[in-house]
Amino acid sequence: MLITFQTKAWSHVTLFGEVAQTLLKMMGHSGTVPGAVLADDVAAALERLQQALAAAEPAEQRPARTPQEEDDDATPPVGLRLRAYPLIQLLSAAAQQRCDVMWEEGTPTL
Repeated sequence: MLITFQTKAWSHVTLFGEVAQTLLKMMGHSGTVPGAVLADDVAAALERLQQALAAAEPAEQRPARTPQEEDDDATPPVGLRLRAYPLIQLLSAAAQQRCDVMWEEGTPTL
């Protein structure tokens, strides 16, 4: 499942469902889809998200890799903070321009 976030202040942001719902919960929302945050509440939601990501960051740190692991061609996993970056940009723009933020399942129509 994909979840697309929309606001008049920024381009659409589409995230994988599990990641999006985790970020929504970090914002203080229930994680339901579809949903919205009103313009007056966007700044507070952004602040909660950034605080939750900062608190979760130490848990995401990987232990040092062994020489054998360094030889592996496996790509390291993408952290939640990096996955949240486009949403943080969207929320920042929406807070600055005082716009609502909405999200729904699927990809945006062109």
